[in-house]
Amino acid sequence: MGKDPLRYFRLEARELVDQISAGVLDLDQRPGPEPVGRLLRAAHTLKGAARVVKQKEIADHAHAFEEILVPHRSGDAPLAADEMRELLRLNDEISSQVALMEAPETPPPAVAEKSESPPEPEITIPTRTSSSDLDELLDAIGEANAQMAPLREGLGTMERLHRSAETLSDQLRTSEPGVVRASAVRLAGELGTASRRFTDAVDQIERELDDVRAKAEGLRLVPAGSIFTTLRRAVRDAADAEGRKVRFVSLGADIRMGAHLLGPVSGAFLHVVRNAVVHGIEPEAERIAAGKPAEGTITLEVERRGRWAVFRCVDDGRGFDLEALRRTAVDRGLLGPGTRPPGDQELLDLVMRGGISTSAQVTEVAGRGIGMDAVREVAAQLHGEVRVRSTPGEGATVELTIPLTLLSMTGLIVEAGGASATVPLDAVRGCLRLSAAEAATAASSGRILYDGSAAPFLPLAEVLYTGEAVPDVQGTGAAIVVACPAGTYAIGVDRLCGTSALVARPLPELAPASAVISSVSVEADGRPRLVLDPEGLAVAVLRGHGAGARSASSVNAEPLPILVVDDSLTTRMLERSILESAGYAVQLAASGEEGLERARAGRYGLVLSDIDMPGIDGFTLVERIRADPKLSTIPCVLVSSRASAEDRERGRAAGADAYVVKGEFDQEELLAHIRRLVVRS
Repeated sequence: MGKDPLRYFRLEARELVDQISAGVLDLDQRPGPEPVGRLLRAAHTLKGAARVVKQKEIADHAHAFEEILVPHRSGDAPLAADEMRELLRLNDEISSQVALMEAPETPPPAVAEKSESPPEPEITIPTRTSSSDLDELLDAIGEANAQMAPLREGLGTMERLHRSAETLSDQLRTSEPGVVRASAVRLAGELGTASRRFTDAVDQIERELDDVRAKAEGLRLVPAGSIFTTLRRAVRDAADAEGRKVRFVSLGADIRMGAHLLGPVSGAFLHVVRNAVVHGIEPEAERIAAGKPAEGTITLEVERRGRWAVFRCVDDGRGFDLEALRRTAVDRGLLGPGTRPPGDQELLDLVMRGGISTSAQVTEVAGRGIGMDAVREVAAQLHGEVRVRSTPGEGATVELTIPLTLLSMTGLIVEAGGASATVPLDAVRGCLRLSAAEAATAASSGRILYDGSAAPFLPLAEVLYTGEAVPDVQGTGAAIVVACPAGTYAIGVDRLCGTSALVARPLPELAPASAVISSVSVEADGRPRLVLDPEGLAVAVLRGHGAGARSASSVNAEPLPILVVDDSLTTRMLERSILESAGYAVQLAASGEEGLERARAGRYGLVLSDIDMPGIDGFTLVERIRADPKLSTIPCVLVSSRASAEDRERGRAAGADAYVVKGEFDQEELLAHIRRLVVRS
């Protein structure tokens, strides 16, 4: 097969196009010299690369792109509307040209005619590398692991020789000359040393191969954030068509899953985000009159819940027009005469039947009643479910939940009753060593003390061996504290075996399994290891408490998430690590403006903020939180390098509940403030 002269250009061009697409949308919402500079660098790189491989059309579009941006390299003024539209058009043209090159047998045309209108946003899910390449890599790793078996057998032989030499040495110690005895002793020593080195080397190879296998399998998965640029562009285009001001916020970009799931979900949520703009977000004057920010917000969040992925679109608009839905349902015969008037949720459920639209007219982005049809069909195709919620005047939520066929995670490996299993590490809040007496007390009482509260407790062996005799092993030596939406609880295990990256697979359809088992991972040597379901475990732990147990949350209510606001990446990640290690859910914001937006869009148990930040500083952020009736009760903690009495007093005057100095930073002091202040759900 001949060489492909455009192979590397296609790879680079696709990456640059993704950067440009996201950069244009960033510039639309946050104008300034920094995003302009990033866009200019990406466009210039693309232009140069295109000229090298003689792709004149792409190079010309990139040059035109630069010409628009160059006058805006300094200054914070936003681009004119016609300039932004032209950037988006050029971006679409470049993206289309690069897409045409994805199939090598179909070369891009030398000259492409300019389209009258920008094309539909292209749904592109990166696959990182070809499936066949991955299969070959995994086969090679499997073959390498197969070669480990003879080495293991050789280790057994070495051990036997070692024992024989030691026996010989003992026998010759009293009956043979000293030289023979010394030789036997030396033989035993050399065999022992060789055996230890052999064992260490094989163990190391196995660990490395196991890690490589997990990473290679993880290449089959792509981050959920790969669909965000397309959906963000759809929001921008719909807002432009409707004359609305809308901000797009995304969460959960790093959650990884199969590309075969993200493609259909992206297509369905194109309709969802457009509907959120058209039906939900009010015109600017109407929002201001209602006491809302002039700019609406649409938040797309991806969340993993055990073996499920949740895609959620939330807007802060007017909510569904229930009266219009009722009229449409009557007109279409969905509500017959004399029937009981449906409740609000029943009306929303009618939307999922399809063909219902509250739009007064058909436009380019709404009015055909097919948006929710697409979501319903994807839910059926992927064996998931969809829910719709709405609060008049506050907004609406569309939530799609689908099962994951492959899931990349880090797991905590444990042993219980002689069986090995994996607990998803993101659900683990802490581990406690238990003495025999402590384990017996916890098992008999069904409770264990953690973080000042009594959490429900059950030995994992009792869950894994339901209805069977538990093997006689050393017994519970540690407790793992686990958190899930049902609450916080603890399971007892014999021992902790470390953490490992893994790719979890669904159980075979005909394999009977307990509800505490979510999936299975395959170890490097081909052996399966069970992956436990935190929510299934919660049910089992509570059931073990008898009929008197109501819920895990009744024993230990879950704290609301903590919002960390700091413009320093290092500080944000350090504080997140400290808080998550203490069992709190954490969300991050890189500026005071972003922190205020997040505070208004969600529910938080506490805000932890730096003071010295560009734009809204920490003092101002706390003042604005205290001035907002919906946010005024959220506890606020300021963390700053400022240590003067004046700054501390200013923090108190702004409304901060605590003030922590970075130079005197004490992790326990910070956690003590948070335990005292944090609001629980």
